[in-house]
Amino acid sequence: MLRDAFGRIIDNLRISVTDRCNLRCFYCMPEEGLEWFDKSKILTFEEIERLVRIFASLGVKKIRLTGGEPLVRKDLEKLVERLAKIPGIKDIGMTTNGILLAGYAQKLFDAGMRRINVSLDSFDPKVFFEITKRNQFQEVIKGIEAAEKACFSPIKINIVPIRGINDNEILAFGHFARKTGFEVRFIEFMPIGTGEWTLNDVVPTSEIKEKLSEIAPLVSIEHDTRLPADEFVFADGIGKVGFIASVTEPFCGSCNRVRITADGKFRTCLFSVVETDLLELLRNGTTDKKIAEILAGKVWEKEAGHLINQDAFVKPMRSMSQIGG
Repeated sequence: MLRDAFGRIIDNLRISVTDRCNLRCFYCMPEEGLEWFDKSKILTFEEIERLVRIFASLGVKKIRLTGGEPLVRKDLEKLVERLAKIPGIKDIGMTTNGILLAGYAQKLFDAGMRRINVSLDSFDPKVFFEITKRNQFQEVIKGIEAAEKACFSPIKINIVPIRGINDNEILAFGHFARKTGFEVRFIEFMPIGTGEWTLNDVVPTSEIKEKLSEIAPLVSIEHDTRLPADEFVFADGIGKVGFIASVTEPFCGSCNRVRITADGKFRTCLFSVVETDLLELLRNGTTDKKIAEILAGKVWEKEAGHLINQDAFVKPMRSMSQIGG
């Protein structure tokens, strides 16, 4: 069992499989892209499987694959098939921008993945382009439709409302949740990435809830409090929404997650300023037992919280795409 000094049990692991992405969302990376990790420095599928086996032996049950955009990693379904066979792993999910999902949804489901989150910050193709710098809105919609056809459940749609850009679409996303049965998750704009960030850009969760209540009152759902999202249904029972209030209502006190970057760095928090090089350990002959001991020690040192809006906050040097969403 992985436990930190604050008594939190860690059983949820996020793994970035690539730092590359086929979008250029302004809050994540510049339009010209970033300096990509050298392919020789990226974890292989065999190395990821080995790490997951070690984590599973320490009590990790849930895996989420991220990027960059995970589906630009060739043959990702083969990795999912490997991970799904590891004893102790009960749940495999993925966060994707959806552009390539139409061609992969059924393969991923057949390999053992069941949950999927699709990032979609606007229903307006013009605003979609303003945010992503790509004209691929329809590909995302086709990807969501393919995930539904493949029987993924739940399908969650992630939106990051940003003041003056897409915050006028909050009601549209609420109606979308009611119409489709997908859970829409509103994620507060966080100070990570390459773009400028100020607190004025953040649309607080309290404001989003108030706006959605124009459709119908929101009723809280009982859920695992270790999860990042607070979940609600509309009072008439139609439509489910979630809120990840990382900035205005941090949930660090119940965090059960740790991360591995595509280049094999272990991070105990998205906003960590220290990393542990697991890739080097894997390739220099370190035993699984020793790696497990190192991981247990690093988890014990997991930060109390991310310190956003506090004087002690230090913005990570890496962008979100380099850490893993």
